[in-house]
Amino acid sequence: MSDRRDAPRTSEAPKQEDPQDVVPEEEPEDNSVHTFDDLQLKSPLLRGVFAYGFEKPSVIQQKAIKPILTRRDVIAQAQSGTGKTATFSIALLQLVDENVHEVQSLVLSPTRELATQSAKVMSTLAQYMNVKIFCLVGGTGVGQTIRNLREDGIQIVVGTPGRVMHMIREGHLRPETIRTFVLDEADEMLSKGFKDQIYEIFQTLQPDVQTALLSATMPADILEMTGKFMRNPRRILVPRDELTLVGLKQFYVSLDREDYKLDTLCDLYETLSVSQCVIFCNTKRKVEQLAEQMHSRNFTVSSMHGQMEQAQRDVIMHNFRTGSSRVLITTDLLARGIDVQQVSLVINFDLPTEKESYIHRIGRSARFGRKGVAINFVTSDDVAMLREIQQFYNTEIDELPVDVANLLA
Repeated sequence: MSDRRDAPRTSEAPKQEDPQDVVPEEEPEDNSVHTFDDLQLKSPLLRGVFAYGFEKPSVIQQKAIKPILTRRDVIAQAQSGTGKTATFSIALLQLVDENVHEVQSLVLSPTRELATQSAKVMSTLAQYMNVKIFCLVGGTGVGQTIRNLREDGIQIVVGTPGRVMHMIREGHLRPETIRTFVLDEADEMLSKGFKDQIYEIFQTLQPDVQTALLSATMPADILEMTGKFMRNPRRILVPRDELTLVGLKQFYVSLDREDYKLDTLCDLYETLSVSQCVIFCNTKRKVEQLAEQMHSRNFTVSSMHGQMEQAQRDVIMHNFRTGSSRVLITTDLLARGIDVQQVSLVINFDLPTEKESYIHRIGRSARFGRKGVAINFVTSDDVAMLREIQQFYNTEIDELPVDVANLLA
């Protein structure tokens, strides 16, 4: 196959000081979609959409599904918890030819948990359709994966870059049949950690493949990069001061020393009535240490990070999703996309080192318009980053009030 770099896909990216400060559009916005009926979806898919619990499309679904259905390249950015997974899932299920038994769409996600969740969402939406969806992630037996791929009929693959690339290299996944390529959490996928893998996968696809990028954050350098491989994409970008969630209250707790964080957390744990809570730390070591300290004080918590065995991660996520585990201590592994609807509180035990991570973390709460609270532990070393986050998102993060018990009432 010829090198994809020999086939220019678009003109230079728009020259703007910061693409997130505006909503660039190439043509007047289409306001014709107000209901799922307006999308003229297949009857079995529409039935699945309503069975899933959707009543009307969210803003991002109103704006982004239709351009994907017209085979446009799309860059779609919207707040966490507003239905981006369902956006590309509905579009891909509408586009799939149920009579063609080969892989037609590929979705890539940065973590196994997110890929698994997306595949489940898509499968639920497709429950009345004759569509075969396969989740292709690491941490599972390669032999079984190969046997699954050899079965006839897989039409949509949702996976992580490493395992997908492995299966393409070994000839078990045929990229030449793929017509639509979706990057979920696109800014993470195009960062240094994944960029080479994504490029290698992209090089195996057909020159006219349709590409869709979705994320809650889309930094300027990532937007500029898209000009190298996307063709006149429809840009649906939310100004960054509109990114913070409407139903989410944000607070900080000022602490003189790092050592005071544990006592503060224990006080909060005893004070707040929380359905479910996610506590973020910056490192695997900190996650393990904090979980150990909480257990030693007889607090019931679970913990999870990327270096755990996949089977163990699956059990922990299952227990958290079902509510048998109420407090989960984790790294940024779970900052993106993971949807546990009863999460009402997010605690940044460590303030993130990158401001883009902040919106993804706090977005684990207040999903789909629900109310939630985010509490940030801030030492003197964190003051500059807290100020930077507030300026970056044009948002106010207030000091935690004395009557903290009423926050989640």
